[in-house]
Amino acid sequence: MTSTTSTLEPGQHRIKAHSDGAFVPVQTRSERFASTEVADFEAVTGAEAVWKLTPVRKLSALLDGPLDGSAHPLDARTGDGVTIEWVGRDDARIGSAGVPEDRGSANAWSGFEQALAITVAGEGREATVVRSELGTAARAAHTVITAAPQSTGIVILENRGSAVLAENVEIVVGDGAQLTVVSVQDWADDALHLASHFAQIGRDAKLKHVVVSFGGEVVRVNPSGHLTSEGGDVELLGLYFSDAGQHLEQQVYVDHDAPHTRSRVNYKGALQGEGARSVWIGDVLIRQSATGTDSYEQNRNLVLSDGTRADSIPNLEIETGDIAGAGHASATGRFDDEQLFYLQARGISEEEARRLVVKGFLAEIVQQIGAPELEERLLGAIEAELAAAQGA
Repeated sequence: MTSTTSTLEPGQHRIKAHSDGAFVPVQTRSERFASTEVADFEAVTGAEAVWKLTPVRKLSALLDGPLDGSAHPLDARTGDGVTIEWVGRDDARIGSAGVPEDRGSANAWSGFEQALAITVAGEGREATVVRSELGTAARAAHTVITAAPQSTGIVILENRGSAVLAENVEIVVGDGAQLTVVSVQDWADDALHLASHFAQIGRDAKLKHVVVSFGGEVVRVNPSGHLTSEGGDVELLGLYFSDAGQHLEQQVYVDHDAPHTRSRVNYKGALQGEGARSVWIGDVLIRQSATGTDSYEQNRNLVLSDGTRADSIPNLEIETGDIAGAGHASATGRFDDEQLFYLQARGISEEEARRLVVKGFLAEIVQQIGAPELEERLLGAIEAELAAAQGA
């Protein structure tokens, strides 16, 4: 690994200059400033590293304005072994998984009044929470998902309708537990959504975290997985389909801070229509304490028309040489001509061949969720996106 330096003004990005000059080390991922208080963050200009690819002017209500932090309408469906309740800001579970690292997340944290607490206990448990009546007032939300030690389950968070929402989602996976969390952004076209997901994975525990984004004008969901106990395992999966004028963003972070931990990051997206935009940033940090780490991250984007833009930036930071393996990959391109030729040579029309290629490309993520009913609905949503694209 090579180290670099950058000339910064004293105090810029909250980094102090050395006494012998204005040169300071480039900030590593683990040193990013964090606080639960929005006042601790400076106003967002769009020049900051974490905001420079985001249309911040559209998000001023969520970054700077007051937010309604009251309990919001939702439809919850649970089985035995899962509890869902509203709790106050003083609940001991709040703050157990992470702390905001940007102004939007901190504004949500400062503004929420009640948090939604979801607890999974036992084996094979499932819960679905649907939000569809948030309206157009700027809101703050906070959710805490806890998987008890040795438990197994899946929690599905579905978002629909209009919204102007900044939120934090905390996920705590107890020792030996196996939890799947799926966040589906099927918002209306005018929705604005900023979300930070923080996960702490216990000893010999596993988290599968899936982000699916179809709807919304600007949707930014940033998940982070912290592997602080030996044997922890995290899979961060993502699927997005960006249409004309739509901005879908995800900044992913995996922090390996214990021996013999494993992570896999796999995000796939398609873009169609003038001004369709996607942003994916993947940060993986393997600390000196994380010997025996096994990590890999990748992002693939399929461009379906002119006028689109996909930013894909994988980053890998390794502080120890004693690892099992680590790597990353990123690719953005158009249809595979060989695949299209193969299908057309077997009597399939070009339009149908393109549909099959895109569906197969994105279905790989859907099929890993492990909830058949949701998988079927998501595949139907992909079909609807493709039909709309072909009809445009």
